[in-house]
Amino acid sequence: MSLSHPSPTGSHAPPSGAIAIFLVFLRLGLTSFGGPLAHLGYFRAEFVQRRRWLDEDAFAGLVGLCQFLPGPASSQLGFALGWLRGGWRGALAAFLGFTLPSALLMYWLALHAPRATTTPLGLVLVHGLKLVAVVVVAHGLWGMARTLTPDPRRIALATAIAVLVLLARNPIWQLAGIGLGAIAGAWCCPPAPAGSSPAPRVPRWLAPIALVLFAAGLPWAFWPRGEAPTLDALAAASYQSGALVFGGGHVVLPLLEAKLVAPGWLSADQFLAGYGAAQAMPGPMFSLAAFLGAGVDAGVARPLAATVALLCIFLPGFLLLIALLPGWTRIASRPRLARMVAGINAAVVGLLAAALYDPLWKNAVGTPVDVGIVALGLLIAARVRRSALWVLAMCLGAAWLAAGLPRP
Repeated sequence: MSLSHPSPTGSHAPPSGAIAIFLVFLRLGLTSFGGPLAHLGYFRAEFVQRRRWLDEDAFAGLVGLCQFLPGPASSQLGFALGWLRGGWRGALAAFLGFTLPSALLMYWLALHAPRATTTPLGLVLVHGLKLVAVVVVAHGLWGMARTLTPDPRRIALATAIAVLVLLARNPIWQLAGIGLGAIAGAWCCPPAPAGSSPAPRVPRWLAPIALVLFAAGLPWAFWPRGEAPTLDALAAASYQSGALVFGGGHVVLPLLEAKLVAPGWLSADQFLAGYGAAQAMPGPMFSLAAFLGAGVDAGVARPLAATVALLCIFLPGFLLLIALLPGWTRIASRPRLARMVAGINAAVVGLLAAALYDPLWKNAVGTPVDVGIVALGLLIAARVRRSALWVLAMCLGAAWLAAGLPRP
């Protein structure tokens, strides 16, 4: 499978204008419900089957690269498609179009959520959103575990990381768990498939610059700071989370929770309600950062805080994508690196399992009725195979009925 032979109307066609690319991705940003895996299906239908921007092999290779990297895979794929079609302007247009609708919706929710929690109905809705988060993460964990921990060695590695994180109760052990997964994977895991190399429209001189910028952001992001929620600290927390999200968007949950809830910048109820609401939004789940940035009192205007959090959580994944696009085939052919990635993937399954218990289950599920709602939500998601919107409607309706509230 190779991306070096796109369809005749693919990379050999004249580049589309940035406005045209923006409008295409804006429509996807308004209609792409269902989460990252569903987004890949939307993109394939739009750009391979309908518009024929590239062929099946080219698309599959790009998907393999984006799933290999940390960061939001569907947004990275959209960014890469925009770049392949319209250069760096096309990449930015694709990102803005796909992200803007959900980011604006999440920002609006952040402005109105505090008032909503002062009413009985608002409290029930927040509780229902927390149950949505439990269902979605549990379902995502099951799917990831089946794919990323298919053998006893990786199951044992994921279990060990989950136990370590739960017992240590220190955010630093989440980062340590990813490192331990890489070390263990290099010695005991089979190589993870990494896909094929796309035709590099990214100039080779730009790749090392992007890699240097990504690397330079890491010491800044991990530099110790005080407990005060400043704009710099919010940006650093977002960059950290975006740089460490291996294995899917749900893995951002424990990373952001450790950075925003543990120091008291946001309450657990705020955080989990926003996470639950993000499941029902079209477009990328990382738009949650707009909700979280607007909810943190960073001493600046809310629009600025939301924008900084949103850009910083996407930035590391995009920089790595630019850095690796030109030389992906050569990099992916190294067996030791592929085994390390397999170990990291197993470790993030363990991280997500720990997060499912604490904070999700501990903060959301308190009664047998809650357990029943979660079980019904999992049945809808896993067996009936309905989208997150169905889970959202069921959890909110069930929480409302369980609270015995009269109809408004």
